Amino acid sequence: MYDVILAATDGSAPANRGIEHALSLGSRDDAVVHVISVVDTGRYGEPALSSTELVLEELEDRAREHLDEVAERADAMDVDIVTKTCHGEPHEEIVAYADEVDADLTLLGKQGQSQTGHHIGSVANRVVDRCDRPVQLA
Repeated sequence: MYDVILAATDGSAPANRGIEHALSLGSRDDAVVHVISVVDTGRYGEPALSSTELVLEELEDRAREHLDEVAERADAMDVDIVTKTCHGEPHEEIVAYADEVDADLTLLGKQGQSQTGHHIGSVANRVVDRCDRPVQLA
């Protein structure tokens, strides 16, 4: 049913549910699963001062480590996977990457790291509002 699946992660438990669902669908459909992790420069700003740059480097290192773990799980399930880390506004980067890879489905956790108390997190809400492709929340 799907050839290209995109899953976005911030390392949170809800995002991990989306990743697991994407890997399961990728295994079932023999689809390529793309996994993106966006370092939120809207929250931290672009590096202008050395302390901000250090924070962003640490966040990017954590994102890469998480994506490496996801890639290991995908390999164990014999799922083709592509991982990407980038900087920017998460919803903008996710929507742009879905278009870039021509994703048949984009999977997101309902709520990310901010845990604002809303039923649907702000990034998930913005992706649903702005993405012209199918989006599923896990």
